[in-house]
Amino acid sequence: MSSAKPFIFVCGADDFLVNRAGKTRFGELAREVEDEFSREMLSGFASNVAEVEAAVGRFRESVQTVSMFGGRRLVWLKDVNFLADTPTGRAESTLKVVEDLQELLAKVNPAEVLVLITAAPIDRRRAFYKWCEKTADFVFTGGTDTDKNADALAGVVMAEARVLGVTFSEGALRLLLARVGPNTRLLIEETHKLATALDEGAAVIEEPLVDELTPNVAEGDFFEAAEAFFSGDLKWTLAALHRHFFGGGDARPVISSLQNRNRLLLQVRALVDAGDLRPGPRGFSKADLDRAAETYGRHFAGATEKSAYNLFTQHPFYLGKLADAKKLPGMRRLIDNQMELVNAFEEIIRRPAEQEDVLREMTVRCLGA
Repeated sequence: MSSAKPFIFVCGADDFLVNRAGKTRFGELAREVEDEFSREMLSGFASNVAEVEAAVGRFRESVQTVSMFGGRRLVWLKDVNFLADTPTGRAESTLKVVEDLQELLAKVNPAEVLVLITAAPIDRRRAFYKWCEKTADFVFTGGTDTDKNADALAGVVMAEARVLGVTFSEGALRLLLARVGPNTRLLIEETHKLATALDEGAAVIEEPLVDELTPNVAEGDFFEAAEAFFSGDLKWTLAALHRHFFGGGDARPVISSLQNRNRLLLQVRALVDAGDLRPGPRGFSKADLDRAAETYGRHFAGATEKSAYNLFTQHPFYLGKLADAKKLPGMRRLIDNQMELVNAFEEIIRRPAEQEDVLREMTVRCLGA
């Protein structure tokens, strides 16, 4: 549906969710522009400054083109990625092109041309983002750029399930997240598959159905066991470990995931105890983190690559979500965790056929106290 605002701006952290929302909006707008030759889709994807300039140049030309047969035109600039916090997005030349884009958008007359822009990911600290919030028919979808944790992904799944008229039991949702990992597209596809597989009249997807139909494709450091472990929930952690090993999983990626998070929490705990960081409702203040980096950054010997070894390479909001003030363990507990993880790794070398037992024993020692 057209808007009284000069243009429509759909953005978010997840390109799949943003593109899907943009496709829906484009379909609605297309009903108002019946002439298919008056509709145009342009790619805003750019891997360097020259491609940014080319994309905006094509967009400018399209917006300023008059329809051959009169009437309104519809232009969709999709897959925009140069508004993110990346080397290309931060380049001075890119910022200048974005200023030019803002000037162009400010002059758009929706009575003549309907403009839709979809962008992911996007740096929400930039002036252009804030200007779009105030000026455009603005939609932010899919959570923040750091919301790849279980809570955010669960929200995406449950929202999709509601659209389909179904819901998940708690165990089924946890198992789905553990099996699929932080892949939004696949999570949504699996939700549709599971909803279709429900018996007629059933509205709740239960754990056995997920176990039967959803393959174990999770990759990287996303593990249900890590979410459960650092929530302090012993029962959930033991169940998550059982599911992981039942699906043929190995102990090493679980230990790696736990160690990575524990390393960051150790550093956060030290800075919180020293008064250098103060948890807030939106995570940690970037200013506090920058000041702490000035004081302690030298200890990381110039290492700037993003890793769990250096909390100053992490996003402040992510650290705040990771280290919820109400759940942040004490320093003694975190040190004990780290020692237990080292011991568990050594024990697995001695007992390679008993990996699940080793991690269960470690979990009980850490969370059962």
